[in-house]
Amino acid sequence: MKVDVLDSKGKKVNEITLKKEVFGIEPNTIVLSQYVRVWRANQRQGTSSTLTRGEVSGGGKKPWKQKGTGRARVGSTRNPIWTHGGVSHGPKPKDWRLSLPKKLRKLALISALSSAVSENKLTVLDKIEIKDPKSKLVKDLLTTLKLEGSVLIVSNGKSQNLVLGARNISNLTTTPVTTLNAYDVLRAGKIILEKDAVLALQKKYANK
Repeated sequence: MKVDVLDSKGKKVNEITLKKEVFGIEPNTIVLSQYVRVWRANQRQGTSSTLTRGEVSGGGKKPWKQKGTGRARVGSTRNPIWTHGGVSHGPKPKDWRLSLPKKLRKLALISALSSAVSENKLTVLDKIEIKDPKSKLVKDLLTTLKLEGSVLIVSNGKSQNLVLGARNISNLTTTPVTTLNAYDVLRAGKIILEKDAVLALQKKYANK
């Protein structure tokens, strides 16, 4: 399976063969669903916390005597039914993290990449060069390639100019190929892959 390799002007300069083991398998939708669930769960901070009646201040003295007032008996102002009292069954810090076996993470990424190819979402560039850390230069690249909406740029290495130039552009995500994950691939409407990033993916995942 061959695809065109474009330059920064959108002109074809070469071709590259995409290996079926990485870009041409039948996407496993069950594994993709599991991966998305795990990824989203791992983004939860789990820092929500409320004070129970044992943690709020006050309440050391019985508000009024047990009998004779005509009012309901009460032992503490820290009672959850009182204003400024404790919270019953409220959230406490919790670790929401889930895990997925390495083989399933690999299958999820390959499935996501194969799905992107079948949906014609993939664009391969010979080299991604951003001379200065300016958003205008990154926007000009996207305009030249006629890419709109949600875009993911995958480079072979961490280009500081690309990262700085892209961070203020909405709906644009950049990542080096070493940290590429299936969730970012699935979420993107269009994907730009540097040629060396394609070769790195095929070297890592093909025939393994």
